[in-house]
Amino acid sequence: PVERSAAAAAVAAALLGRLAGVRTFAAFVPDPTEPGHGRVPAVFTRLGARVLLPVVPPSGAELGWAVDTGRLAPGRFGLLEPVGPRLGATALGVAEVVVVPAVAVARDGMRLGRGGGYYDRALRHARPDATVVALVFDDEFVDALPTEPHDRRVDAVVTPSGGWQALP
Repeated sequence: PVERSAAAAAVAAALLGRLAGVRTFAAFVPDPTEPGHGRVPAVFTRLGARVLLPVVPPSGAELGWAVDTGRLAPGRFGLLEPVGPRLGATALGVAEVVVVPAVAVARDGMRLGRGGGYYDRALRHARPDATVVALVFDDEFVDALPTEPHDRRVDAVVTPSGGWQALP
C-alpha cells in the first residue's frame, strides 16, 4: 500500500506538470490495480480544464464520455464513472490529450490493454493531433509487445519513477 500510494502521487504529479494549460483532455478513473489510483482524476481539479471521463455503455463495446464533476458512481463492470449527462463516443474528438489505461506499453509506443478493445475503438474518435498517453507501473514499460492491425500507438507513457516520457 505504501508503494502504491507513492506511485499514485508520482503519476499524478507528472500528469499535472504536463497537462497544465490543456483546456480539454480525456482521462480515466484508475482501479486499485492501476497507477494513479486514489489520486486521479481528483487531482485534475487543480488544472481548471474540462476533463472527460469514460462511460462504459450498458451494452455494446464503444465508450461514451461525460464531463468530470467530481461525482463518481459504479458503472458497468464496477468501474467508477462520472455522474451526469452522457456525451457519446465522438465527444473524445475535442480532447487535446487522451490519458489511457494499459496493462503494458512497449518502448515503441505499442499499448496492451485488457483485451476488451474499448480504448482501441475509442481512439478512432480522437483528434489526429491529440497526444495519447498511457499510465503504467515501471515494470509494465517493456521492450516489445505483440501487435494487431487495429492497435494504435501511444505518444507518451507515464511511470512512477520515469514521469512523462515521450515515445518515438
